[in-house]
Amino acid sequence: MGNVGPGMPVSVTINSILALKEVTPPEFLDESTGHSSTSRRKDIYETPVPEVLYRGETYFQNVYGKVSGRVMGQMDRSGTEDLGLVARLMYAYILSDINILSAAESSFVLIAALIPQDLNAQLKGHLRGALNLGATVEEVKAVRKTVIRICEAYGMTKHGDAVPAGWGWREEVADVKG
Repeated sequence: MGNVGPGMPVSVTINSILALKEVTPPEFLDESTGHSSTSRRKDIYETPVPEVLYRGETYFQNVYGKVSGRVMGQMDRSGTEDLGLVARLMYAYILSDINILSAAESSFVLIAALIPQDLNAQLKGHLRGALNLGATVEEVKAVRKTVIRICEAYGMTKHGDAVPAGWGWREEVADVKG
């Protein structure tokens, strides 16, 4: 399996996207050469790269606030430059594009993705980040609660440190204060 960088399997990503296309209703699919409701084509082909990267950096700083430099620095010093590069590109070209979802709504998607993966450290940052991006405490708590309920409906439970891996959480799912 080819990798873009450490831990980024290309074939799994490509196969997942193609599988998603097969089950997506046609009205939700963009034509390959037609109009897209996102700004991806414009960002890739028309907008100067520094402008897109600056938008992503600003978005990242808004999410992480006063610790943004430390967070990005940790990624840059993770043993490979790829993690910082991937984060910069993801924030620039994907997460900071608010043409469809607002900044707060994008945070809700990230929260929903982090909870079932038991990634509490990252979840804590994105719970606070959602607030930094304009979400209310009540909205963030509602997203968290809904995602946990969905996970539990599919059999996830808190199983603690005794179980090294599996379908569940090692500790209480992080929450937002308030």
